[in-house]
Amino acid sequence: MTTVTAKKPVDQDWHPADIKAALHKKGITLAAIAEAYGMTSSSSLSSTFTRSYPLNEKRIADAVGVHPMEIWPSRYNKDGSVKPRGFHAIQFNATTRARNSKTTAADSRLLKVA
Repeated sequence: MTTVTAKKPVDQDWHPADIKAALHKKGITLAAIAEAYGMTSSSSLSSTFTRSYPLNEKRIADAVGVHPMEIWPSRYNKDGSVKPRGFHAIQFNATTRARNSKTTAADSRLLKVA
């Protein structure tokens, strides 16, 4: 009997074990990447698995041989640019919502005055 395994959704980030396995297949470790870039420790590279660090994402993706967007699609826009994160993401989303809504806060204040 043949079992068919479901493929991972395209928009889902790779599991950290999958990233480590891809590095292992290339014969590369996080420590080797850190050393190549003059970093004192590989801990900031490993924290990239849980937090967005675009520079370290690029370093890991280059070692694997893919674009960072392929490993972490949730952190990148469709065009490959980095999504805003942290406080900038909150500002960006608020501005975008205000622009996309039919009435903004200023418009609603004007309507009350009229």
